[in-house]
Amino acid sequence: MSKLGIFVNRKTLSSSSQLMALVKCRDTAESMGHTVEFIFPVDIKKIPRLDALFIRADTDPMNTTYVAARMAEMYGVPVIDDPTTIRICADKINMYMHLQNKSVSMPKTRFLRKKELDELQARQLFEELGSPLVLKEPSTSFSVRVEKVSEVEELLKVARRFFKLSDWIVVQEYIESRFDWRVGVINGQLLYACRYIIPSETFKIQASVNGHIVYCDVESVPADQVPPEVIDLGKQAAAAIGKGLYGVDIKESNGKLYVIEVNDNPSLEGGEDEHYPEMFGQIISHLMSGQTPDDTCSPSPETAPGEGLMAGCPEEEESEMVISYYRRDDI
Repeated sequence: MSKLGIFVNRKTLSSSSQLMALVKCRDTAESMGHTVEFIFPVDIKKIPRLDALFIRADTDPMNTTYVAARMAEMYGVPVIDDPTTIRICADKINMYMHLQNKSVSMPKTRFLRKKELDELQARQLFEELGSPLVLKEPSTSFSVRVEKVSEVEELLKVARRFFKLSDWIVVQEYIESRFDWRVGVINGQLLYACRYIIPSETFKIQASVNGHIVYCDVESVPADQVPPEVIDLGKQAAAAIGKGLYGVDIKESNGKLYVIEVNDNPSLEGGEDEHYPEMFGQIISHLMSGQTPDDTCSPSPETAPGEGLMAGCPEEEESEMVISYYRRDDI
């Protein structure tokens, strides 16, 4: 019998839908013969005694989920999300550069440095990428700090606000669509597929409208009804990041497909599994198969206890690509 740890925090448990998904995940693991323990941040010392760790809390290199992932990696405990994935996906510039390096189809994208921002540069971006444009602060998640602009002055205003948090921002061509495909991929294989129907009040799957949060509707789609090219593009984008669990957002416009982003720690509580009843079982099977994170990041035997949780990994491949630095509100 193996022990699965599910890492959660107070925010994870504040949503009834997330709570129900966690219970479903636990029940599935127990039906497969495993024991399950919910791991809270104060329980992090229990991680070395686990056989696998499934992180279901907001992942970020600056919070405890990353420490949990690093600890699991240090002790050879299979973990979703792995630290490398967290580092890549938490930085939109890093993530898009991985996609570009693998020639993944995506909207025309430019990375704008703070010192480059002026009216001339703004006009050139509209000329090059069209109008409107989408601006993203690189550490954004849940569609926060993602805004659409149509005028030079509007771009300058939003960019200046984002530059208070980052030295770089992402500027993208706007791709209009009524829905996003969300393709769930684990270890390179399709896990689920669904449509995220974009609310009529916004262009994002989640947004604050007149003080109220509006969410997309989720439509689970059987695999045989998903265009094969959508599945293939989802797998290609996931492979550009790693071999873990990913949710790939894809837009379709004028017969072309574009990857909007790759999400680590994707939502699993919105009904994504309606046509994929084995979803949690596949995740648990993958974790319990004993596949460990890339051991090139394991600390040396001489590493002192506690060292390496945040900085023990040698210079990894993507380190040269991480070119934005944040000043985060939550640090």
